[in-house]
Amino acid sequence: MENNIHPIFDRLLQRSDKEKFLNQKSFVIWMTGLSGSGKSTIAQALENKLFSQGIFTQVLDGDNTRTGICNNLGFTLEDRAENIRRIAEVSRLFKDSGVLCINSFVSPTVDIRKSAKEIIGKDDFLEIYINAPIELCEARDVKGLYKKARAGEIKGFTGIDSPFEAPKDPFLEIHTGELSIEEAVEKIYKNIIPLIGLK
Repeated sequence: MENNIHPIFDRLLQRSDKEKFLNQKSFVIWMTGLSGSGKSTIAQALENKLFSQGIFTQVLDGDNTRTGICNNLGFTLEDRAENIRRIAEVSRLFKDSGVLCINSFVSPTVDIRKSAKEIIGKDDFLEIYINAPIELCEARDVKGLYKKARAGEIKGFTGIDSPFEAPKDPFLEIHTGELSIEEAVEKIYKNIIPLIGLK
């Protein structure tokens, strides 16, 4: 029976075939920053702008990963690392399908993001630091997470009793205390659009 199993990888469609079909280059935009910094809002607005220009995208964030492939994970640093590992693997699949993947995750440590970059591929990983002071993030706390963390109801909350390590050399740094959502999206758009077109 085993003799009838033959590898078919040399006959599978390649990433380049799918990029040509979609008329775009694929890579992963990885937005990192504190909860409340604006990552998800910017990711969704960026996706809409790109999609309106005919660019095929997929946003990954906590809402569509922790309710599915990562729903058995908590928020310890170990679980966060596993959460990001799974997301990076999914992101690589989207990238290999020719899709521009826009990710929005706290991903709090340098090592966690480095691991994601290694899985996705360093040439296809654009790290964008969505930078906002914690005071502003707390003021925007629509879900009440910071309030719960301050009260001890949530343990291991990034920025309160768990560390956040800022990127040392991100592709872009967006200060959401200084820019509107529209301005932030436009800054990202102008920097990535030259990378998307096929040569």
